[in-house]
Amino acid sequence: MREIVLDTETTGFEPGEGDRIVEIGAVELFNHMPTGKVYHQYINPERAMPQGAFEVHGLGDDFLRDKPVFKKVGQAFLDFVGDARMVIHNAAFDMKFLNAELGWAGFRLLPNDQALDTLAIARKKFPGSPATLDALCRRFGIDNSAREKHGALLDSEILAEVYLELIGGRQPDLVLSSTSGGGSGKENSASSWRASPRPEALPSRITEEERAAHQAFVDKLGDDALWKS
Repeated sequence: MREIVLDTETTGFEPGEGDRIVEIGAVELFNHMPTGKVYHQYINPERAMPQGAFEVHGLGDDFLRDKPVFKKVGQAFLDFVGDARMVIHNAAFDMKFLNAELGWAGFRLLPNDQALDTLAIARKKFPGSPATLDALCRRFGIDNSAREKHGALLDSEILAEVYLELIGGRQPDLVLSSTSGGGSGKENSASSWRASPRPEALPSRITEEERAAHQAFVDKLGDDALWKS
């Protein structure tokens, strides 16, 4: 199964009020394992960067001025995503911006149900606990020390680690099936499974000479020898 873990940085909170995407970062997973393939693009938002947004991600007007506008990179982004499931923290926010940019540039929109929201998963799994990316890194012991400011590619790489922990650890599929071998789920669960006895015991690998030598050694130890108790 192919999945794309994705993050964006923007000029603000509402595309309807003129805010734009300034960075997209994404990493590819296949069967929950990173493939090494990434998508990373800075984007000229065609507007000035508000100070508040700059303080979050550090992407200013001078840096973004020579970057391509979204219309120039939108198709490459869609080609990278394809029909893969997108794993996003607070998916509603990023999908709102992505589809706004795609629509303005005349590209096809991404279905909302193509996105999986790790924020919703975390809130369901740990009700009442903080569910920010930083909080989840602390919970799972994931190193995010390089995250001095928000960055789309770095955050997507960190989110990939968080996502794998949320769905059950680094090897989420390495569990015994609860339905294999027949019987009830309880009898066949990973926690209660036990090997059944062999119908016939395996033959001893000790020769008669070895057995006799061992017995002679034990006889020399006297009546208090452990093997005689």
